[in-house]
Amino acid sequence: MKFLTGLVAAVLLIAGMGASHAVVRIADDRGGRIGTYVDKYQDLRQSGDTVIIDGLCASACTIVLGAIPHDRICVTSSATLGFHAAWDFGSNGRAVTNTEATQMLYAMYPSQVKRWISQRGGLTPHMLFLKGKQLQAMYKPCYLDAQASANKPSRRPLPQTDQIESARGQLLR
Repeated sequence: MKFLTGLVAAVLLIAGMGASHAVVRIADDRGGRIGTYVDKYQDLRQSGDTVIIDGLCASACTIVLGAIPHDRICVTSSATLGFHAAWDFGSNGRAVTNTEATQMLYAMYPSQVKRWISQRGGLTPHMLFLKGKQLQAMYKPCYLDAQASANKPSRRPLPQTDQIESARGQLLR
């Protein structure tokens, strides 16, 4: 009987492992090399994890919008996306716009984000910030905000891991 109980417990544990997904929180990410982010987000896409954007996601970080399915991304009221043209160092050591990489970056974005960027003059060396109601109209809200406001009287924010686990539970409902 103990063997059968153990076997059933092991089967349930293994079955549950495939059904669970983690939550990845993006905040204060200023970007970097495009290739690094393409690789990172390709792995994240395959993982099935949900992405919470809860702060700055700028430059190459914004590739997440094209790499992760729309229904697996949510934004908090603190979310800010920063877009600009891709660049390389020129022969004099100064930043020079890389037209080909900029076009590739732009092509990765969902149509509503492309439209928003185009309405503001396209990707240029100057940063464009998408946040607030405009961003929240494009992506579903995360429920960290409600918990954060409920905790304001104590003036102590939840530890980051508690917020993520709590949000995970709400997103999976």
